Amino acid sequence: MGRPVIAITAETLDKHKGQNSTRYYQVMAKYVAPVVELMGALPLLLPPLGDQLDRDTLLARVDGVLLTGGVSNIEPHHYQGGQSYAGCPHDPNRDATVLPLIKEIVARGVPLFGICRGFQEMNVAYGGSLYQQLHIEADLALHNAVVDFDAPADALYADVHDLHIEPGGLLAKITDGPVQRVNSIHGQGIKQLGNGLTVEGTSPDGLVEAFSVANAKSFALGAQWHPEWKPTQNSMYEAMWRAFADAARSYAATHQR
Repeated sequence: MGRPVIAITAETLDKHKGQNSTRYYQVMAKYVAPVVELMGALPLLLPPLGDQLDRDTLLARVDGVLLTGGVSNIEPHHYQGGQSYAGCPHDPNRDATVLPLIKEIVARGVPLFGICRGFQEMNVAYGGSLYQQLHIEADLALHNAVVDFDAPADALYADVHDLHIEPGGLLAKITDGPVQRVNSIHGQGIKQLGNGLTVEGTSPDGLVEAFSVANAKSFALGAQWHPEWKPTQNSMYEAMWRAFADAARSYAATHQR
């Protein structure tokens, strides 16, 4: 049996030079690295193709899906969130690609791991809603709602607050204690939890930071923080990737192609 294949969601990047515009589909290397190095899997870039994506063919050929973070946010009309804040970046192509895909992934039993934007996509796909600006709408100043992307990477991704893990859940089974430390690089967050999602962890101010999909056939976990950043230096981060890897290998073994 070969390596499991993991689809990794990409985002749209338009670059302008003079009168010319070039469109790119990009995935940050920090998401690819743990798929290759910790999971031993083959990464497959999933472009934001919207209605052009053949979901059946995709899901018949992969052993897991990673929903990445990104610089854009989900357009608020997908969760009855009102008008978008001025200057908030969006990627409607990614919304049109990922949001209809999530429930199909889970229904087929394909392992699913959502990070940051991917975590929020899972919540919206299951009927949940988001705070568009945590520090404005909910006064949740514990989170790095205004992110300084010019800061050194190690400072940007430093662990900044506790994560209280719900007993008896998926995270509790793979971690070594009820309180862990996590980084926090997000301006948006869970307002109303989606239907059929089970809280796995919360921050000290009560914001949902992790959930799983109840009654999923396989691994289906979302995390608001960034466990892709130096995962071997944080035992919980590494455990999450290894649990995803175990699920992907198990899926691959029972779906020989």
